[in-house]
Amino acid sequence: MKLIRVFPRRTKATPNDELAYVGPPDLFTDQADEVHVSVAFSCDKPTAERLAYEWQGMARTVKLGGPAYKMRSEEFVPGKYIKPGYVITSRGCPRGCWFCDVPKRENDYHGAPPRELAIAEGWNILDDNLLACSRPHVESVFAMLRRQGRRVEFTGGLEALSLQDYQVGLLADLTPRPNCFFAYDPGDAFETLQSAGRRLIAAGFTARSHRLRCYVLIGHPNDTFSQAEKRLREIAGVGFTPHAMLWRPDDAIPSQLKWKPKSEWKGFQRLWSRPAIIHARASSYVST
Repeated sequence: MKLIRVFPRRTKATPNDELAYVGPPDLFTDQADEVHVSVAFSCDKPTAERLAYEWQGMARTVKLGGPAYKMRSEEFVPGKYIKPGYVITSRGCPRGCWFCDVPKRENDYHGAPPRELAIAEGWNILDDNLLACSRPHVESVFAMLRRQGRRVEFTGGLEALSLQDYQVGLLADLTPRPNCFFAYDPGDAFETLQSAGRRLIAAGFTARSHRLRCYVLIGHPNDTFSQAEKRLREIAGVGFTPHAMLWRPDDAIPSQLKWKPKSEWKGFQRLWSRPAIIHARASSYVST
């Protein structure tokens, strides 16, 4: 079956093979059996819905879906909807964070552990919560990563609350040291991030290498600029490079729309999302 995949915009993870398109069909596009319009982010839904209409006629079936539509994910197929090298080894998360759709979309019931998948080869892990998986699965993933012969990244995120001592050792033993992305979200205890940073630095990571990074959610309901900056500076002080992530309301939940961050939040977020500026601002708070 000839399958064309269509994406509303290009990111680092977008496939680049000849059957992957960003935008509408062109004059040289051949007919396909199916067209799948894949949408990762809810803000891209209007563009994706327009593209689904524009691709009508190029295949017998045009399907619109993806995480933005809260569809339960299927088994991971390398290179299908994300570029080769990016890999997903599990789906779901046992937490029930109010701002996150993952548990609602992927878990069979609240508190369920992640669904562990077959492990494909890759070096950029996009799992929802890899560290919450069983120890045999986690160790098998790291065995795969050691075969890659290049720097590994955990851009899907690592949860400090799930971080166990054996996992600290697995991360520290990767050569070269990986890029680790943690998160500091509403409701997270700062002490949990502080403990994770201390243990990783004790295992051989350093703050100055900027391999330990942390997404900090800002602009959510009742947040203030002073509170957000305090969280960002706190995270820098325990060894992480902070990176501000601006909260966006879910259009499907009308009660959230009144909390949509004002335009000033975008300027604040930019100041805390550019590495050179972040390092200059946070340098006085980094102790290691």
